[in-house]
Amino acid sequence: MALISNHYESAADIFRDMREMIGLEKVKDLIYEIYALIQVKKFRDEQGLKSSKQVYHMIFKGNPGTGKTTVARIISKMLNRMGVLSKGHLVEVERADLVGEYIGHTALKTRELVKKAMGGILFIDEAYSLARGGEKDFGKEAIDCLVKVMEDKSEDLIIILAGYPNEMGDFLEINTGLPSRFPIQISFDDYSTDELMLIAMKMATEKDYNITSDAMIKLKELIQYEKDIRNHFSNARYVRNVIEKAIRHQAVRLMGRPGNISKQNLMDLLARDISSKTMETSLNNHIIFQ
Repeated sequence: MALISNHYESAADIFRDMREMIGLEKVKDLIYEIYALIQVKKFRDEQGLKSSKQVYHMIFKGNPGTGKTTVARIISKMLNRMGVLSKGHLVEVERADLVGEYIGHTALKTRELVKKAMGGILFIDEAYSLARGGEKDFGKEAIDCLVKVMEDKSEDLIIILAGYPNEMGDFLEINTGLPSRFPIQISFDDYSTDELMLIAMKMATEKDYNITSDAMIKLKELIQYEKDIRNHFSNARYVRNVIEKAIRHQAVRLMGRPGNISKQNLMDLLARDISSKTMETSLNNHIIFQ
């Protein structure tokens, strides 16, 4: 029986950052599949077995704040450590970075960004916006340029197209040649309220703050309210904004406090520090019209 080399990055090393992320279980499973596929391909190559060429261009579908950019960074790092990408960096762009103002300008801008991303991942956020300008828009030129790049320079570059689920679905239906060029499609579901609470606690703890029990109750109500009224709820991004605002409110509150300020005072975020004008306005209007 032929022995298989053990000289490879362990899953524990590569997935350390991924394990620390809250939720995203389906995403984690799919990324492990990519890891396993690459690793087994190495084993097969060592034993002289046939292994098909793999394409790792991806589509990320999900609302804001669901971890798309963070996961892209982790994938880039993983593929670099496994020898798929030579640099393992992430170049994040959007429509304005790719689309020019006159004929030929778009191709020039796109090629420059591709050159910058070589050896890593070119992450195109809100990719569907490239197809929204009509017949005379230069967004189509950017798409055509990217397709050519994928054909010519796919060895050391991965392209990820990201955006809202419905918009990305429409985008792929319009551009019928794209789905086959992006064989890996990952859906990033919205976080549950409980997951967002864990994210909030993690964010606060990392900054040496403590969310008190009363503040936790208010924060949970606030998150659930925002999830209910927003079509494109911004998930962890929204939670980060609430925590940062609470820290500012706490600072103002402490500056108006007489006497000494203890270490615990400096750490505690109280219910009064957690606020949302949208929720408060809605509740006030509800009271007025009752």
